Amino acid sequence: MTTQRRAITNALSFDIEDWFHMVGIPAVDDPGSWPDQPTLVEARTDWLLDLLDEFNTRSTCFVLGWVADRYPELVRRIAERGHEIASHGFWHQRVFTQSKSQFREDIERSLDAIQGACPDVVVRGYRAPSFSITPGAEWAFDILADLGFSYDSSLFPGSRENGGYPCSEDPHEVEGPDGGKLAELPMTLGVFGPFKLCFSGGGYMRLFPLSMIQRGFRQLNRRNRSVVVYLHPRDFATECPRVSMPPHRRFKCYVGLASTERKLRALLETHRFDTCATVLSERGLIAETHMTQDAVA
Repeated sequence: MTTQRRAITNALSFDIEDWFHMVGIPAVDDPGSWPDQPTLVEARTDWLLDLLDEFNTRSTCFVLGWVADRYPELVRRIAERGHEIASHGFWHQRVFTQSKSQFREDIERSLDAIQGACPDVVVRGYRAPSFSITPGAEWAFDILADLGFSYDSSLFPGSRENGGYPCSEDPHEVEGPDGGKLAELPMTLGVFGPFKLCFSGGGYMRLFPLSMIQRGFRQLNRRNRSVVVYLHPRDFATECPRVSMPPHRRFKCYVGLASTERKLRALLETHRFDTCATVLSERGLIAETHMTQDAVA
């Protein structure tokens, strides 16, 4: 008699920010210009929620505080559809560019915005813009732990333009210099020939063919490892506005927009997904997930 192997739960996550929340692009760097920009975050997030309903799949939405403050109804809709609400900071600033006090203020403001929109939501997770907790910025873990977070999902185990942190590629525990401890859900890398590459999020997922992405999933799931998918509403937006930027950034920001829906649909059809908190709880790194205060009571 053979026993069917239980499907691995992969983490599905979205950074809920608008198209103009791009790091290091002078044309949209000034937050004072953001209210005057055309917006797609509400329409594209609602579209994503409908897509996930088709597959009866929950995700984690790392909501930018600026978005929560401006569109509180959107945060409520995300929570009402059963998805986990987590923090992406408020101003979408890289962690390593901030002082400790600036970082704390940014996170506190993001929590105020999210919980002002959804008072019953328990915010357990944080993801840094551009995965920008880098060596030397581990003090961020102390601040997050002090503010009541259970986990972080900011570490990118390979090199990249705005981040990169040498760490285990499996979920694990991290500790700040003052002893603050969090569960960590790092981004996923796969081995493709001589290269170790991210394949399951953002520009990587838009660029690489579906066959390569599916190969990465099979490779990790066979080893009982979860894949972390991270995407943004603008990753699906062929209508995304264009602004002036260097050619390499233009390629990174706009390549493959028309292919993302097809790829995500294929993954949802063939793999099991749930929230980041669920993946960490299945690995024994955090307590069983509760997403509202009512659930805890």
